[in-house]
Amino acid sequence: MNPEDARRLSPAEQHERRRQVIRAYKRKLNKRQIARDVGLSYSATCKIIDRYNNGGMAALAPGKRGRGAGDKRALTVEQEATIRQTICDKRPEQLKMEFALWSRAAVGELIERECQVTLHLRSVGKYLARWGFTPQKPIKRAYEQSPEAVRTWLDDTYPAIAERAKSEGAEIHWGDETALVNTDVRGRSYAPQGKTPVAMAVGGTRQKLSMLASVTNQGKARWMIIDGAFNHEKLIEFFQALVADTERKVFLILDNLGVHHCKPVKQWLAEHSDQMEVFYLPSYDRRKSPHGTARNSIPRNASMPISNTSSAAKCQRAPKLNFEPPPRNTWP
Repeated sequence: MNPEDARRLSPAEQHERRRQVIRAYKRKLNKRQIARDVGLSYSATCKIIDRYNNGGMAALAPGKRGRGAGDKRALTVEQEATIRQTICDKRPEQLKMEFALWSRAAVGELIERECQVTLHLRSVGKYLARWGFTPQKPIKRAYEQSPEAVRTWLDDTYPAIAERAKSEGAEIHWGDETALVNTDVRGRSYAPQGKTPVAMAVGGTRQKLSMLASVTNQGKARWMIIDGAFNHEKLIEFFQALVADTERKVFLILDNLGVHHCKPVKQWLAEHSDQMEVFYLPSYDRRKSPHGTARNSIPRNASMPISNTSSAAKCQRAPKLNFEPPPRNTWP
């Protein structure tokens, strides 16, 4: 039998050949005869026998091939830790790099600048995958947002509001505005590959409806549809309907939209302070509140075309929704 390169065999096949060598060796056959019968080279046969004599059959068990984990890498363990920490703590623009977000090219440039090591783009991707980094859509956050103000609101302001609501028997509402247009296409539609489905527009004009809504911590949603521009008059109309539809005093939490702070709104609130009080979120904080969850789900789930409606739409009560209370663990 012609000698076969044992390196081309699978680990299981190599192990079986070694066992054949040892069985022949125990029968007192000559090493050259064993090599010819098994199909291995003489040198490979001698190495197998030597391993058996030194460690027994356990020494012939197949081991893991290739280099060990972490061997021969371009970056040291310390360098990898430094790069990982930098990516987590900084944005490229903060490091005066010509990138807005972290990409493989940006990470490669960072490695070259900090470690004087040039890596191929694919190698950078492998490092990122090994570190557990994945490409993700970044969260939008305004430059003007103050993390300290948000933390203070969560740790101090909101707990005080909740305590007051409990002691005064008031109900906390989270309010906001949103809009629906008949030209917006939502969802997906099956179609042959390469043939994009077409959604037919309703009518020839663009129609838009605004909506004011509030959601309590228990998930009770109330809304008012507005046909036309949203202004302080519509906001006061919503306040009036909300107070009329609620049996308890209302603590309404709003963002810092300009109309929320206008003089007519403040005057109405001052005259009805026994029925409603308004509290405001920190400036430029657009993170999800319970109402934001409902607001985002409305356009996503709207599949029927929007028809014209009367501006005299009244405040209505929706079925109970499944929301979690906002404090600390849920909002923002």
